[in-house]
Amino acid sequence: MADESLAFHRRDSIKSSVGNIAANRRRQNAVTVGKERRESLVRAKRLCRVGISGDGDGDVSLDNEMMIDEEQSILEAQTSSAVEGLKSAVAYQGKGAMQKRVSALRDLRRLLSKSEFPPVEAALKAGAIPILVQCLSFGSQDEQLLEAAWCLTNIAAGKPEETEALLPALPLLIAHLGEKSSLSVAEQCAWALGNVAGEGEKLRSVLLSQGALLPLARMMLPNKGSTVRTSAWALSNLIKGPDPKAATELIRIDGVLDAIVRHLKKADDELATEVAWVVVYLSALSNIATSMLVKNDVLQLLVDRLATSNSLQLLIPVLRSLGNLVAGDSHTIYAVLVPGHDITDSVIKVLVKCLRSEHRVLKKEAAWVLSNIAASSVEHKRLINSSEAVPLLLRLLSTAPFDIRKEVAYVLGNLCVAPTEGDGKPNLILEHLVSLVSGGCLPGFIDLVRSADTEAARVGLQFMELVLRGMPNGEGPKLVEREDGIDAMERFQFHENEDLRNMANGLVDKYFGEDYGLDE
Repeated sequence: MADESLAFHRRDSIKSSVGNIAANRRRQNAVTVGKERRESLVRAKRLCRVGISGDGDGDVSLDNEMMIDEEQSILEAQTSSAVEGLKSAVAYQGKGAMQKRVSALRDLRRLLSKSEFPPVEAALKAGAIPILVQCLSFGSQDEQLLEAAWCLTNIAAGKPEETEALLPALPLLIAHLGEKSSLSVAEQCAWALGNVAGEGEKLRSVLLSQGALLPLARMMLPNKGSTVRTSAWALSNLIKGPDPKAATELIRIDGVLDAIVRHLKKADDELATEVAWVVVYLSALSNIATSMLVKNDVLQLLVDRLATSNSLQLLIPVLRSLGNLVAGDSHTIYAVLVPGHDITDSVIKVLVKCLRSEHRVLKKEAAWVLSNIAASSVEHKRLINSSEAVPLLLRLLSTAPFDIRKEVAYVLGNLCVAPTEGDGKPNLILEHLVSLVSGGCLPGFIDLVRSADTEAARVGLQFMELVLRGMPNGEGPKLVEREDGIDAMERFQFHENEDLRNMANGLVDKYFGEDYGLDE
């Protein structure tokens, strides 16, 4: 039925069910972006090809011969031989035993670092894990610990079953994160654990149960350095859920919130990027963390980064974090993003910047954030409607890829309806509706009705209902007919989705029944 059309909500503090939808969306985003990281610029698991800086060993670096492309079978044979050599070196107790162990570890590490696809399977078949665990024993020299952890890091960067092979090594890797370890050893162990955490929920649960969260959090507290960067990356993998418990625990650790604020404010782009990913998962999974972040002015810091940086690697997590904070806490919109306040104007400006970007992901994320702001008060809707965002959104609705068009449709739809209590038909903001229809948005919504995506089709039908009901002088039906909207709705006549079928058939019956056109 036509009366069953809903407001274009992404979030609305009046309706708890909509709040739950927003929370679920943030959690889905967290899972989605976790998959994106595995395949994108910021990989969930990272191969260590170059040594940890500051370790004092010039040989712990990317050797020239490591770049030579060798046959995989030769590499695997060499790896098996290297593991056997390491076993012999560990068993040797004579003069120069430590140097023999380090040399054997270095040989294995080089082989595991030579290729984008290291010979992990060969190393595991040869029995590398037990002997590497032995090399992590307390009291060992830093050089030995570093090489052993490096080997384990690259094994953990392999296939899921290869990463799981590190289970016996996890307690010692976590133990070496402690304050008694050198920075280089602690960082390499954090890298290995980050790879393990990046594999999936099961291994994250193991790491959390073994106490990895606190020492990694403490490593993120200093002001700068590669150790801080690596620990932040490992933490973002460790808390990515779907269980929100770890995210809540992390934000409550003494000093973590202050460190996040400090790094977002002052750190270079590389460190700020890793910290922003931590904020992505904190704000996606934990309402407690979201509230604490907002109250500590993290929103302003994110806006400042968006305004001043052109680094795509940084802008993606910063924009996602901003969206999560806006979607997840009604306090953000109604007490912080108040129309007329400087920060609110700044948020709109940075979102316009992202809509203008050439990067698809920035456009989509910016539209999502705007859809949440546009779903709040009439004052927020007016602010967006009078901004530079609207001409960009209208163009994107007709020209952008489908996923962006769907997000844009939510923004434009939300601009046209006033917040309502209950599940009744939304009240129109006629001025906005007329302006957007005059701007040429109707064909874009009708195209969404024709799509196979039920969510997009629903948004399209909802907007068509607004046009049919609200356009002055009864112009709505004529406008819809002119854009072949009747044909688009009639495809739902026998559609399997009952809600869409009833909505479309109700609109056709109400506005294009037997009497339609008789007055002409």
